[in-house]
Amino acid sequence: MAAVDSFHLLYREIARSCNCYVETLAVVGAFYTASKAIVFARDCYRLIRLHFIPRLMHNRDLVRQFGEWAVIYGASEAIARAYAEELARHGVGIILISRDSSSVEGTARAIADSHGVQTVLVQADFSQGHNVCSAIKDALRNKEIGFLVNSVDLSLDCPQSFTDLPEDQLWDTINRNVTAATLLTRIVLPGMVERGRGAVVNISSGRCCKPTPNKAAFSASTAYLDHVSRALHYEYGHRGILVQSLVPFGVATRQTNERGRLRGSGWLLPEPHVYARHAISTLGISHRTTGYWPHSLQFWLLQYMPEWMWVWGTLVLT
Repeated sequence: MAAVDSFHLLYREIARSCNCYVETLAVVGAFYTASKAIVFARDCYRLIRLHFIPRLMHNRDLVRQFGEWAVIYGASEAIARAYAEELARHGVGIILISRDSSSVEGTARAIADSHGVQTVLVQADFSQGHNVCSAIKDALRNKEIGFLVNSVDLSLDCPQSFTDLPEDQLWDTINRNVTAATLLTRIVLPGMVERGRGAVVNISSGRCCKPTPNKAAFSASTAYLDHVSRALHYEYGHRGILVQSLVPFGVATRQTNERGRLRGSGWLLPEPHVYARHAISTLGISHRTTGYWPHSLQFWLLQYMPEWMWVWGTLVLT
């Protein structure tokens, strides 16, 4: 009995001495919970402000706000093509730059017929080095370029170990995803700076924030576009130039089902024109965005996913 009484006495003494620590931990826990609640509320507000409120506003005059012409590189990709069509719907003239002009002739013709705007085709193979720039400068001379849209070439997004990657494909990845966007930005940006308005939109991938094994070169090229866009935003944003890093996830494929909808389209895989309409509504609001609110939820999850889990998942799936 004496041992039991001694234990209870010892327990009460320990509990009394620990009360201050328990209270301190309770205060720390309360502050931590409150900070997380504030961050969550802030993220929800940003999501609504970026993706929902602009959709409720009337259509903006993009020609007056940015300029009369848009240069589109990578129009063979679904998102870039839909982005060009959406700009044309707002009355912006379209200049399509491709290494094979025949691959975008149909797109140029469809845009001109559907929206009544001028379209120009420029053939430019960036594997030829800086010599290709003179033809582009000639095509852009005396035109008020308000938009430059660069898109990564998703045809290069195929899993392959780095040592097995053919040298030609490696050069294509660098030239078509890095060199082209960099040189076109260098060509177009001085005119925008002189006028004090314009928008440069670099479309990469939502996966740019994580390294992807078996896609090292392509993954690095998407990260390059994201980082150079953010750097240019801080360099030229105060001069009236909007430089936006657009980091989307997947959109629906070009194949249609029996109802005429694009195969695979849905909540997380929007049709390209739906995605483009959402993305353009974010111009001037955010310099880095997925462009589509379900993609923003995916990007948020990806950012907080441990890197080992992402690497393991990509290795299993590929």
